[in-house]
Amino acid sequence: MKPDELAVLCDELEEFAAEVFAPLRCSDQQDKGLSYLRGLLLDGRRKSMQPMAERLGIDHQRLQQFITASTWPLDDVRAGIARRAVQALAPQAWVIDDMGFPKDGSASPGVARQYSGTLGKIGNCQVGVSVHAVTDQASCPLDRRLFLPAAWDPEHAADPAAAAHVGRRRERCRIPADEGHRPKWRLAVEMLDELATWGTMPPVVVADAGYGDNAHFRAALDERGLRWIVQVKSAATAHPLDAVTHRPAYGGLGPRPKPRYRTRPLPLAEHVRAAGRAAARTVTWRRGSRDHLTSDFVALRVPLAGRRPRLEEDGTLPACRRPAQWPAHMAEPSHYWVSNLPADTPIRELVRLAKIRWRIEHDYRELKTALGLDHFEGRSWTGWHRHVTLVTAAHLFVTLARSRPKVPVRA
Repeated sequence: MKPDELAVLCDELEEFAAEVFAPLRCSDQQDKGLSYLRGLLLDGRRKSMQPMAERLGIDHQRLQQFITASTWPLDDVRAGIARRAVQALAPQAWVIDDMGFPKDGSASPGVARQYSGTLGKIGNCQVGVSVHAVTDQASCPLDRRLFLPAAWDPEHAADPAAAAHVGRRRERCRIPADEGHRPKWRLAVEMLDELATWGTMPPVVVADAGYGDNAHFRAALDERGLRWIVQVKSAATAHPLDAVTHRPAYGGLGPRPKPRYRTRPLPLAEHVRAAGRAAARTVTWRRGSRDHLTSDFVALRVPLAGRRPRLEEDGTLPACRRPAQWPAHMAEPSHYWVSNLPADTPIRELVRLAKIRWRIEHDYRELKTALGLDHFEGRSWTGWHRHVTLVTAAHLFVTLARSRPKVPVRA
């Protein structure tokens, strides 16, 4: 925003900041928090601390001390932002995703050569896993965690000398001792659990194939009683709906054998091809910037297989709703999803939820280009999480202001 645009919203921003920083007992900390939000909202090429301080006309050490050294309850602030976002947006789904933060050097916490969707390739970067509240009209991150590759965990070091080197890197970044390498899907589940303790629950969990292909992730959602629809690759396997199981004869030793399927599971692509185009339905799921978004979809119910599948009491696999997009101009289906949503869920609703991930791409553009999500130049674990939390707060403020009619807001 330009200074005059932000001035119009000055009272609203102060009221919003007072709510966000209510857990901070010191008025000086609250003032610094408000200054940081102003710095993120004001126009500027870089949203790191020194450029923001120059635009605000204050000493940048004031912001640096607040982000990296001051003691304040980050978790309480994060919880308040998440609750406010859920209340304001009334989300139709929560989207799990991750994004890369390209970096030079190796001193920033969690930096490594790893795949980044931002770069579209393997590069030197940090990766943050996030949960977003989403509707077709608006969205806002609810929580975000920094992923630690195995190279940042002494438990995964090859020898004591390597472990000591990792320990020194962690000490310089002030990474807590209980933070180690965990797969991204596990970080996502931990955030869902944390959000539940804050009194928020997802209506539906949505994720791309990076998470959806992981049977442990899907099982964790089932164990928590959550509804979900996740993208998978065409190689994911399933049995036909009419496949039956048999129980091998008991040999008299050890546990009794469990029922097994007689047939070998097939890739989802083969199930869709077997159903054929005759099973496809044309679905319009939303209006885009130029026209309605429409394509053909095949939706079948099949028992999803894979590694260590979750079995029903009778030893059978639960049947999943599985929509597949098969555009009329393509010889093969292009996208696949699986879901535990009720069998009577209309296909249009399945498709709309499967496709609702598009909204977080708008998040990323605004969070990164306008609000400086990836501009943090500090090298501390706490500093990174505080910066992304305050960027989330700034994004929520813009979203709330934009939702009110006749209030011109541009980030």
